[in-house]
Amino acid sequence: MLSSWGIAFEAVNVEQDPQAAAELKRRQVPLVPAVAVGEQIVHGWNPSALAALVGVPYSDRPQLSPPELAARLDRILEATQRALRPVSAERLRTTAPSRDRTLGDIGYHIFRLSLGFRDAAREKRFPVAWLLEAAPAEMRDGAALARYGETVRAQLSDWFAAHPDQSFSVVVQTYYGAQSLHALLERTSWHAAQHLRQVYALLEAAGLPPEQPLGARDFVGLPLPDSVW
Repeated sequence: MLSSWGIAFEAVNVEQDPQAAAELKRRQVPLVPAVAVGEQIVHGWNPSALAALVGVPYSDRPQLSPPELAARLDRILEATQRALRPVSAERLRTTAPSRDRTLGDIGYHIFRLSLGFRDAAREKRFPVAWLLEAAPAEMRDGAALARYGETVRAQLSDWFAAHPDQSFSVVVQTYYGAQSLHALLERTSWHAAQHLRQVYALLEAAGLPPEQPLGARDFVGLPLPDSVW
């Protein structure tokens, strides 16, 4: 996003720079991405806050409705299942250049962060610990991850069916600040979509093109960054 605004910046890979990782910890930033200007910092994918930080005009675009976001999220999770199901345990250990997270880690993360929306709606909180959970040992191959994805989709479907009159203006305390349930659902949808794009990239690089991948048309209305990584 900074590049598209013509803003020069220095990219830092905190996975390979202990000093940078320590600096994020000092600033109480639990996860990347983050952008710092002096002592001011914005973490997470937050276009309006980022624009304010670097002094760029920004207008919020209309949000998709909660029902549409719920449908998009389910489509993204189904596509993740489809992409991962045929992947062997060995292939799940594939990593992207300069990154420690494996294909299997990303796949599990997609499903867990999505279920986190349901948990946050129940508990009115979203701690960073939910995003740092590792896949159980028994989820060794793509088929096991796909089965977990089916469970997540069913649990989300049950929650939406049981809350037809849910107010999405309800505020949830997240690790990056107070958010409406609507904003959290949008964030969950594009967060899962961004990681699905990474799953596709890793599969393509490994010579395993995904079956029936989602494309740009499926992501219209979600505020995804231009870069896959």
